[in-house]
Amino acid sequence: MSAPARVNLRRLATTQPDFEAAFRAVQHWSAETDDAIESRVAAILSDVQQRGDAAVLEYTARFDALPVGSMGELELTQADFAAAFEAITPAQRDALQQAARRIRSYHERQLEASGRSWSYRDEDGTLLGQKVTPLDRVGIYVPGGKAAYPSSLLMNAVPAHVAGVPEIVMVVPTPKGERNTLVLAAAHVAGVTRAFTIGGAQAVAALAYGTATVPQVDKITGPGNAYVASAKKRVFGSVGIDMIAGPSEILVLADGSTPADWVAMDLFSQAEHDELAQSILLCPDAGYIDAVQREIDHLLPTMPRAAIIRASLEGRGALIHTRSMEEACEISNRIAPEHLEVSSNEPHRWEPLLRHAGAIFLGAYTSESLGDYCAGPNHVLPTSGTARFSSPLGVYDFQKRSSLIEVSEQGAQTLGVIAAELAYGEGLQAHAQAAEMRLAKTPGAAR
Repeated sequence: MSAPARVNLRRLATTQPDFEAAFRAVQHWSAETDDAIESRVAAILSDVQQRGDAAVLEYTARFDALPVGSMGELELTQADFAAAFEAITPAQRDALQQAARRIRSYHERQLEASGRSWSYRDEDGTLLGQKVTPLDRVGIYVPGGKAAYPSSLLMNAVPAHVAGVPEIVMVVPTPKGERNTLVLAAAHVAGVTRAFTIGGAQAVAALAYGTATVPQVDKITGPGNAYVASAKKRVFGSVGIDMIAGPSEILVLADGSTPADWVAMDLFSQAEHDELAQSILLCPDAGYIDAVQREIDHLLPTMPRAAIIRASLEGRGALIHTRSMEEACEISNRIAPEHLEVSSNEPHRWEPLLRHAGAIFLGAYTSESLGDYCAGPNHVLPTSGTARFSSPLGVYDFQKRSSLIEVSEQGAQTLGVIAAELAYGEGLQAHAQAAEMRLAKTPGAAR
């Protein structure tokens, strides 16, 4: 039997003279959407905004090969969800319920920590605070077609439900009318309110602008292809969106203590998503990097999606030899990865050094895949370096905050003088006099 073909991953070392240039080449990824996609998406959004249901029906027939006579035929019911739940295997039902329970438990704790209204009164009796309220209606895009993602549905719908959103509207493409039973069962478990078998830019437009059948939502969340990402970007402002997600990413910080085949498979776990996904290993042990390379070469032929994994690893992957784990942490912060595994027997030693990541997975037993499905924290994470300023999807994404201000008579005497002084400085006379009218002195006395 011939030896497996070697996977030609980039091999970098922080000591090499051209490391910075080579490192930038690894990081490079253009988020620019193809002009043809942008043009087509713009036309679809405009058409759905003007013609509503008729345009949605037309595009669903054209792009999903699903010709129907009315939007009613594209709507899924609670009975459909319940039937799908009963149709899946007992093991699948248990897995969905266990995953949903853990996701719900995590987000309930998130709600307690950061999603409650609060207020206080200062020494003058003035009340200051924040009122937290859920959005009225959200739309969740669930990918269909080549793959189906019940886990994505749970990660979007469960925190919305925990946040108190009263209406959760799901859209999911069903090419040629093929419905994924596991996705519908997940909708049953997660408490989806309404659902339509539509997808693409036309589904985003329907949610953003509303049609005679599809209700307009306040925010759209969930992943999709380039057309969906472009549409979400264009409707932002009319509605809120979660984020514009790029290709999936994993960065593994390894000290050499984890079995090399575990790390190789963890790198595969993101590479198998698509050819543009990125998998990077940072390690101070050159011998261990060689061992991981051997396991990659050995294991790849056993993978059903081997061609995609190879293209991803050879196109955007890298094995980087660092001077130390401290340096590895510094480089990790520069990358700000979506998924960051600290594959070490001392993960808590390194965690304080890590500032930028969508999710941090601590220790050899914490594979990224557990976070994707059932650990509890959300798997909708910032990509392409946006973890420097963005956060995972959470309960807070389905809420909004209003400031509360109730100034007492005594407080107005103090605040009025301050506000008037600053308002006169800005040349805003009405602002100043509105504050001064509440002073015990004659209005305008300050000037």
